[in-house]
Amino acid sequence: MTEHDHPDRDRPGFRRIPDLDGRTFLICIGAMKAATSWLFAQLQATNGVTVSPLKEVHFFDARFATNALMDADAMAMARLAFHIEQPGDKPANLRRRPAFRASLDRARMIYDPNAYFEHFAGLCRADTKVLADITPAYACIGAEGFRYMRAAIASQRMRPRVLFILRDPVDRLWSHIRFLRQLRPGTDPICDWPELLEDPVTLARSDYRQTILDLEEAFAPEEISYLFHETLIPDGFRRLCDELGVRPQAIDTETRYNRTEFNAELPAPARVAFREALEPQYIFCIKYFGGHLPSEWQV
Repeated sequence: MTEHDHPDRDRPGFRRIPDLDGRTFLICIGAMKAATSWLFAQLQATNGVTVSPLKEVHFFDARFATNALMDADAMAMARLAFHIEQPGDKPANLRRRPAFRASLDRARMIYDPNAYFEHFAGLCRADTKVLADITPAYACIGAEGFRYMRAAIASQRMRPRVLFILRDPVDRLWSHIRFLRQLRPGTDPICDWPELLEDPVTLARSDYRQTILDLEEAFAPEEISYLFHETLIPDGFRRLCDELGVRPQAIDTETRYNRTEFNAELPAPARVAFREALEPQYIFCIKYFGGHLPSEWQV
């Protein structure tokens, strides 16, 4: 389904759900390959935080899909089909398995946008202060998409908090390209990097400047948090919890999540080309973040 197939995209007329009033709605918009899977696991273990069982809900990028890596709605249907096809009694499986119920909710979102907030309302506990959607693909939905996102959250009288995690641009891009081998069998990062370096969809995920400008057009400064992959564990995560008003449990600093299976050093010619292509990102981030940039960045 394309972004133009969603008639609600310009009119986010969501039904208000009173149970959501006053809570904080955290949306992590990436970056892709910047430890968002680790963040998901840590937030799941944090008292007062309720995270969707779907690590990536892909609600907003389905409506603003210009730079999508995949058809999010088709993926949602495939995921639901997977759960339906599992052995055993299907109604019992649905009652027992949160991921199955969440997949059913996500399928409803294709034709009813109200299912998005109904999904989170159904997850709320008495102690829930923060609800969280962690979907790195949202980094590429543009200013229009972020305005829609802000209006959607406001319709529920929740406090918005958008988190963007930045990683050294060259390192992030190489991790992304290596990971594409898992998403698109047949991709050869060593041979295909020149072509991918020209691919607008791939480069959109490296365009920190545009994401930040688009984000700040829609959200107020106090509604946005920026963290760095290189200092996320554990200090950045503690800072985020302070901002959210929750207390983290024992922070797992050892486990690596969503590990990229294809492990190879960045070829020297690719490093030179990546650095040249991403120079505007380094210039922007140096100016924007100044001395807060981690020392590991290749500035």
